[in-house]
Amino acid sequence: MKGTAHSCIGAGVGFAVANYVDASPSATLLLVGIGGIAALMPDMDIDGKLSNKITISHKVFRAIAQAVGALMILYSIYAGNETELLFSIGAGLAIILISCLIKQRHMLTITGAGVLFGGISLQETWLILLAIFIIIASFTPHRSYTHSIIGTIYFAYISFQFAQSLQMDGVYLTCLLAYISHLVADMSIFPFNKRGVKLFLPLSSKDF
Repeated sequence: MKGTAHSCIGAGVGFAVANYVDASPSATLLLVGIGGIAALMPDMDIDGKLSNKITISHKVFRAIAQAVGALMILYSIYAGNETELLFSIGAGLAIILISCLIKQRHMLTITGAGVLFGGISLQETWLILLAIFIIIASFTPHRSYTHSIIGTIYFAYISFQFAQSLQMDGVYLTCLLAYISHLVADMSIFPFNKRGVKLFLPLSSKDF
């Protein structure tokens, strides 16, 4: 199933929850948006469509990193003392060399690291947990752990912390049900899915 379909189902979940908790129009709109996003989260794995959409091109990132490295070297040559010169040239060369090794599949890990930095800076537990989810997902194959019960349990904890931070009725239920809706929609019981989801990883790799 395509991401747009998952997002629409998640938005529908958010709307249903909003009606269940008798949310205001503005809260309903927020829950619909949260549901649409939460329903896409299982595709945050290395081959998932969402992971490529939320990350910038590795070529752009590589060019920026190389430019930063070159500027560090040029600046140190122009304005640095002897100690700063050696350090800055070394750091600049390291940035340039490392950036040459970056591929598109690494961008999701880098995105997770950025979210982790933001979560620590803002002291938001849910954002730190989400960053860990993204980083782990960046190393897992598509339709594996993010599409399993263990992935759902971890996302449920993220959702709980997010709901605690937002302090709004229906947030936890929307996040959890929207995430589960993705797994259900990807099951092999539906004829439009070529393969199902491995719900019981790591205990079993059977598709459902």
